[in-house]
Amino acid sequence: MFTIDQIKAAHSKVRSGADFPLYIKEIKALGVTHYEAYVTDGHIDYFGAEKHTAKVPAKYEPLPVADLPGIQQFREELMAHQQGKTDFLTFIKMCATYGVEKWAISMDKMTCTYYDKSGNEVLVEVIPQP
Repeated sequence: MFTIDQIKAAHSKVRSGADFPLYIKEIKALGVTHYEAYVTDGHIDYFGAEKHTAKVPAKYEPLPVADLPGIQQFREELMAHQQGKTDFLTFIKMCATYGVEKWAISMDKMTCTYYDKSGNEVLVEVIPQP
């Protein structure tokens, strides 16, 4: 079963959104089946087979998340992040500004789904193969 230290080691290689597909490939190989990352404070819940979980605690002071999503602006800024134009903290602040409360990664479907504060899907993306 995977550990937080293994996940942190994989995440340490991520410099921008452009590195994300390799990160997903690496943690999938560790046995992560899905995870949920929360914009509000940066905590992440990782899940694996046989109900195995690993939790990364809050990483920063809570950020207020906008009540209503700015979907078009979010998509534009997300694209810039995926092209390596912004760092992770900038991405997190952008999510909060445009009303994205969390995202969920499914290793089986190879998707990343972004949600607003009401639990509505804002965007579903297919994660490219590295």
